[in-house]
Amino acid sequence: MRAFDRTAATRFPVGVDAALRDAGWTPGRWDIRQAETWADALRAHVSPGGHRHIIFPAAVEAWAEFGGLHIQPPGAGRHLAPTPFRIDPLHGLHLARTLTDLGRALGTEVCPLGQEADGQALLTIDAEGRVYSLDHTGDWFLGGDIDRALDTLVTGVRPTRLTVGGT
Repeated sequence: MRAFDRTAATRFPVGVDAALRDAGWTPGRWDIRQAETWADALRAHVSPGGHRHIIFPAAVEAWAEFGGLHIQPPGAGRHLAPTPFRIDPLHGLHLARTLTDLGRALGTEVCPLGQEADGQALLTIDAEGRVYSLDHTGDWFLGGDIDRALDTLVTGVRPTRLTVGGT
């Protein structure tokens, strides 16, 4: 995950920064207590098939900084209409097997991050900090880190579809 100065005023493009601030984010926001509560809940959950969530620093850091935010993209979007999204990993609580399968396909570990469009898509993050969206049409790469993914989600940039042997 890319290191950032959490107090820098230029971390995000203006429109993304405004959407995040409207949702309650401020530079330096860091709720590690809530992030640890989510981590504990995910670790404690076992699917009927015995699948468990794997928790790693990139996920906890994203939850600590952006967790609990409900972001409403402000505009029409560059390539597609952006949808509201929420950073709350418990939206993926019952999807441990799905995330295990995705992680196996990607060659990494994957953890829930939140949801798009009131549950129409699951946001996930991998151990390297890359962010994905899973919906009924496929699996999508949103960005190489949380900042790029937030930019993609807020501005309506077309994400890259994950394919077998591809991205």
